[in-house]
Amino acid sequence: MKPKLLLPLALLVLFLASFRKPGPPPTLFIIGDSTVNNTGKGQMGWGNVIGAYFDTTKIKIRNNAKAGRSTRTFISEGRWKTTIDAIRPGDFLIMQFGHNEGSVPDTSKAGRRGVLRGTGEETKALVWPDGHPETVNTYGWYLRKFIREAKAKGATPVVCSMIPRNEWKDGKVVRAGNDFGKWAQEVAQQEGVAFIDLNDITALKYEKLGPDEVKKFFPGDHTHTNEAGARVNAESVVDGIRANKKLALNKYLKK
Repeated sequence: MKPKLLLPLALLVLFLASFRKPGPPPTLFIIGDSTVNNTGKGQMGWGNVIGAYFDTTKIKIRNNAKAGRSTRTFISEGRWKTTIDAIRPGDFLIMQFGHNEGSVPDTSKAGRRGVLRGTGEETKALVWPDGHPETVNTYGWYLRKFIREAKAKGATPVVCSMIPRNEWKDGKVVRAGNDFGKWAQEVAQQEGVAFIDLNDITALKYEKLGPDEVKKFFPGDHTHTNEAGARVNAESVVDGIRANKKLALNKYLKK
């Protein structure tokens, strides 16, 4: 092709490209338990209200969290497969687990959600009554699975520590800094992804409010918030996002 024709052709390509339809907006996927997604009477999870803090004309919110689930059962029930199959490059994934993992893992009703403690590679072999086997892993192993598979799909994972319960000791909210909160942070650091210390951010807010005011957020028990409490936790998630200037989710927050 003659050189004098290249410039007009290049200009034509740029002109046509300017009319190309923009791609679909990214999606923020959220996974977790009832503290994230809750439609119980008088109760609400922070994932149910966090859309109010985002410009939803630019990003979609998909709250796939489910009440009663742990990292282990979120996978074994196929909920993680549904989520990861839907994730596309440019999407985001926020995960918050820890409330349902504490029991000794087995096949009983009480133990079916339990995981091994820590972040290592230890496993426990189980055989269910119907004969099918299951390998139970550590809490950290399950988080790493979520993180690595989301990364492989071109998404940006964000790890949150679990919201604090309405539990107090010596005038302070009891933290998860020695177990699930600590392990969530360790895995996030090891995998090089953003970590939001939701447990501590909200606990500090609770302590400013005091036990009597905080009690109003928990109408039924010490774990599940009402709508007002859900908004406190959603705002804490947003605080954590804003604190990390490198996190691309910032550009989708309302100003």
